[in-house]
Amino acid sequence: MSLSADSSGTAAVARVALVLVSHSEQLAQGVAELAAQMAPQVLLLPAGGDGSGGLGTSFERVEEAVARATADGRSAVVLTDLGSAVLTTESVLDLAEPEVVARVRIADAPLVEGAVAAAVTAHGGGGLDAVLASAEHAGSTFAPSVAPATADTPATQVGGAPADEALEGMAVVTLRNPLGLHARPAAMLARMVAGFDAAVTVDGVNAASVLELMKLGATGGQELTVRASGPEGRAALDAVVEAIEGGFGEV
Repeated sequence: MSLSADSSGTAAVARVALVLVSHSEQLAQGVAELAAQMAPQVLLLPAGGDGSGGLGTSFERVEEAVARATADGRSAVVLTDLGSAVLTTESVLDLAEPEVVARVRIADAPLVEGAVAAAVTAHGGGGLDAVLASAEHAGSTFAPSVAPATADTPATQVGGAPADEALEGMAVVTLRNPLGLHARPAAMLARMVAGFDAAVTVDGVNAASVLELMKLGATGGQELTVRASGPEGRAALDAVVEAIEGGFGEV
């Protein structure tokens, strides 16, 4: 089973696919379904269970998923749930062709959060290294932070322009949709920002990270401060402000 399109059948076009290896077939499929809602143009390949309906991992399922993920010249990031899932994936790669192995990375990341973050980055056009970085950064998203980013100390950007580029602009905008930055609009913003050569923050967090945006817990009526820098900083700022003011299609 693969999830690579939305309900209308839109084909996956991202150049990086995700393989989701879990001891549970249902868990792998559920994570793929969740990530597909936020990144419908990414090929998501669940490889869960032992192949006979039980808990465990299957060499054959992982091998098939990796082969499909890397077909047509795509790269792939593999996310796993437990240690033996990593061992199974490593065994598959030990027997794979070198040109395939060169396009595959195993992420040291939580399965659910990593898959969501990586899928959104891949949907936004991120390459293999950027998608891997997003997945691995997800593991620290909910850890206590040292200090919030400010205009003087902006958040680190995963992909896009360096966060220390000169500030191109700032805007304060009010969330119009009642539910605020829940999963769908957060994913919309993160995908949008990933498409610009810019570093963008919303209330001090990296706007290219769906998890950091969701962590804000911003609700309808709340004011958000958006800052942007980099070669396309102004265009990115305008796009983010327009999306927020538009209510993400929910008003």
